[in-house]
Amino acid sequence: MLTANVVTLALRPIGFIRSPFVDRANTPRQPSAARGVQGTIELLPGQNFEHALDDLDAWDHIWVIFWFHLNEGWRPKVLPPRSTKRRGVFATRSPHRPNALGLSVLALEAVHGLTLHVRDVDIIDGTPVLDIKPYVPFTDVVPSANTGWLETPDPGPNFAVRWSALAESQARWLETTFSLDLASQVDKILTLGHEPHPYRRIRQREHGYRLAVKDWRVDFVVEGRAITVSSISTGYRASELASSADPAVDVHRAFVDRFGTAVPGSR
Repeated sequence: MLTANVVTLALRPIGFIRSPFVDRANTPRQPSAARGVQGTIELLPGQNFEHALDDLDAWDHIWVIFWFHLNEGWRPKVLPPRSTKRRGVFATRSPHRPNALGLSVLALEAVHGLTLHVRDVDIIDGTPVLDIKPYVPFTDVVPSANTGWLETPDPGPNFAVRWSALAESQARWLETTFSLDLASQVDKILTLGHEPHPYRRIRQREHGYRLAVKDWRVDFVVEGRAITVSSISTGYRASELASSADPAVDVHRAFVDRFGTAVPGSR
């Protein structure tokens, strides 16, 4: 019989992920939604890991076991992005777990010293890596496996994302003036669909939908399987734009000066 006595396990990172994703909201939730995203795994020196990496470059995909280091606590019931009701956490891939272990299959492009160059990265920059294993197709793929409570494979069929003239000019201005590539982030999120969900920061409005990407708000409408981005606005209230001393707000002030799209109460 199991008892309440729990053995404490000590885990130490073997290295860290380097990726373009710096926050949870904008990190793809599966490698399939991060096609082509480049990153590296940098292993720690002085641990004999050079020898541990021998022969790994014979494989083109690897399992990466990591730690969801930004999570605090866990939830027995969670609301997954593809579900309309809460599910038991063990029936999901949610990061909010009793032990915050993550698992991803990444394409391995090269091994240079203690650095692994990987692709299809869906992991936040700075994430601790706990282990690496080769992905073996004839043992790791189960063609007859079902999809559980998912009605369709994840991600579902892609939506076509279009941009209105106004939204396109706003996105182009942000990129050329402040090197802020908001458009590609929006495309990646909306191509997976428009259903309101707190995880994806989408909510329905009276005339369409609104997506929150960091401190920006993106309004869009849906017709069939086509999504049209209608406009971009700042997520800061006018009072915050006037009073905040945070340098990060400067781009929002400049945006409002250019397009006049401060949205009171939008945060």
